[in-house]
Amino acid sequence: MGLREVKKERTRDALAEAAVRLFQEKGYAQTTVAEIAAAAGMSTRTFFLHFPAKEDVLLAGGRPRLDLGLAVIADRRPGESIAELLTRALDAMVSDVWEKDLHSGLAAMRAQLAATEPELQARLVHRLHATQSELADALLRACPGELSPSTAATVVGAVLGAVHAAADASLRQGDPPARVRAAMLAAPGVAADLLRGTTKYVDPAHPTWGGTRHGHASE
Repeated sequence: MGLREVKKERTRDALAEAAVRLFQEKGYAQTTVAEIAAAAGMSTRTFFLHFPAKEDVLLAGGRPRLDLGLAVIADRRPGESIAELLTRALDAMVSDVWEKDLHSGLAAMRAQLAATEPELQARLVHRLHATQSELADALLRACPGELSPSTAATVVGAVLGAVHAAADASLRQGDPPARVRAAMLAAPGVAADLLRGTTKYVDPAHPTWGGTRHGHASE
């Protein structure tokens, strides 16, 4: 990124950190945009230059994270399979979540509030749909003639849906960051193994889980 983009990202990060702190101290509904800006040492005008509304501050890293995944897909390695390519893109995006949202508390706050705030729910659904569409389009460009548009959309939707669902469930039950990250990385494989009826699968986030037999979970 150029210097200007780095400065913008740092400003967004500072506002997001201030927002999480205030949401924890005062509650989401009781916290105003002006208070978030002041806590970050900025003006309300600066806040609105970076975020359309209060709920958007909880989605601060979405665009840069998507750009990481798009860059990986665009730089497909010679002989790399579609599965390997998507795995690399997923690893890059989850690593960014690990470094930023998980340790800052942003991811946990987002999961907690998504269950009660309709505006945030709507933003999350919109962001997930947009992310899936852009990644599917990028996959088609990187793998010409290997996928149809519907297949690309299905594959990306399945992978992102599994990762999103795993992260949400792990965060809601209060798992530490390392376990949330493990659940996210394992999610596509867990879903695929269960659908295939794998006889044995050990969840890296919960090693005591007994796996599957003929498609049914057993403990």
